[in-house]
Amino acid sequence: MADKVLMKGNEALAEAAILAGCRHYFGYPITPQTEIAAFMAKRMPKIGGTFLQAESEIAAINMVYGAAAAGRRAMTSSSSPGISLKGEGISYIAGCDLPCLIVNVQRGGPGLGGIQPSQSDYFQATRGGGHGDYHLIVIAPASVQEMAELTVKSFDLADKYRMPVMILADGTIGQMMEPVSLDIHVADPVEKPWAVTGTKKEREHNIINSLYLQPDKLEQVNFERFKKYEVVKANEQMAEEFMTDDADVIVTAFGIAARVAKNAVREARKNGIKAGLIRPITLWPFPEKTFGKAAEHAKVIISAELNMGQMVEDIRLSVKDRIPVDLCIRTGGMIMSPGEVYEAIEKADKKIKGGI
Repeated sequence: MADKVLMKGNEALAEAAILAGCRHYFGYPITPQTEIAAFMAKRMPKIGGTFLQAESEIAAINMVYGAAAAGRRAMTSSSSPGISLKGEGISYIAGCDLPCLIVNVQRGGPGLGGIQPSQSDYFQATRGGGHGDYHLIVIAPASVQEMAELTVKSFDLADKYRMPVMILADGTIGQMMEPVSLDIHVADPVEKPWAVTGTKKEREHNIINSLYLQPDKLEQVNFERFKKYEVVKANEQMAEEFMTDDADVIVTAFGIAARVAKNAVREARKNGIKAGLIRPITLWPFPEKTFGKAAEHAKVIISAELNMGQMVEDIRLSVKDRIPVDLCIRTGGMIMSPGEVYEAIEKADKKIKGGI
């Protein structure tokens, strides 16, 4: 077994990005993700990489645009309002079909909100976040180990599909410390014949651009891009299932809320309630296959979210209204307790059995 080291989630993510071959980090400090930038500031110069604290979030994402266009593994990180500032650049990157990693360690909102953990950027991440027709692959880790492993996977997926990937973490996962193994497989490098690397007069010029003045050409490009998205949806849905095979009540949650929910499910099982958990790992593509299968036998789904109810919409779409989907929420930087989730499970179970 590989040795483990005690690391913060943010630091594990940064070290895993380096392991994955990222040598270009552009960022700007904001709580609760600043440790990523601080870690990169120390590590990148030692390995011949580039660390640059940009003058703004807007500048940082456009630097990622440039490095990605040159075929390099590049990334940026921020937290909620900082990601909003990066929105235009993210749209440009998606419009150029460039692979990169964008990390959002979420805090409460809207506006400046607070610095406590939240999951209120779900809509922003899964619906694009910037203008235009596009998607990001969105991945939600629920442990420090996953902060590392899913960072490596994110770079691999970005290159495989030539599109940006977002890690949607939360302040708790970013700040907490756990033992982590960095013995993580990295896929072989992908050839990037499209990259802007200089021709040496040996090939035609490559052009990276998202501007199409002819509407029929832009329409064609958008249609082609969405064909790729359908391939991603077919092949890259990821979810963890816990005690779902015979569950009448299924709780679903991601990130830190999923860890809370799993404890509530264990308690429910001890008390004779057939409860289970589905933890989406990819938020886009949403694991609709997993939820569709669960809807064949479950009686109700409870969505436990640290927001006013956002993922619940994708759950309802996935189960096609065959079973009810309830909510258990905290917001503003508050995290629900296992007891609160258990109460929601118990209430749903009594309703199923005709008790209320």
